[in-house]
Amino acid sequence: MPRIDPATIEPKRGSDYPAPFHLPLAGREARNVMPAGADFVANHVIVPPGGWSSQRHWHVGEDEIVVVLSGAAILVDEEGRHPMAAGEIAVFPKGDGNGHKLVNEGDAPLVLLAVSLPEASKVVYSDIDLIWTPEGGEQQRNGTPYPRRDQA
Repeated sequence: MPRIDPATIEPKRGSDYPAPFHLPLAGREARNVMPAGADFVANHVIVPPGGWSSQRHWHVGEDEIVVVLSGAAILVDEEGRHPMAAGEIAVFPKGDGNGHKLVNEGDAPLVLLAVSLPEASKVVYSDIDLIWTPEGGEQQRNGTPYPRRDQA
């Protein structure tokens, strides 16, 4: 099995969320560590102090697993706030409706490994007026597309 050094992969910084939903993720770095064409996606994610891993969301058709590699996280979901330490794992079954995100309230970077299938079904964002679909991209709940930030 080939060894992967995440530092050798160009990170995707911030997020693709429309304004203003992108702001809590401004300092996040995500590196897809799987080769093109793989059957699943694995992202090495660094969340700076004060940052979020994502907006709170759930996937209709893809399971998701997140491993805290270093730092400390607060998992925020439908049931509240749950501290997570390095080595702990959170599993999110597809279609469960339990919107989740990880927040870094500590003083050190939070490093995660997030694994799922490629997004091929709807993603629902629990706290904001946003739904993502593979057919239409980011939309308001009423179906109106969001303009891309670079086009707004």
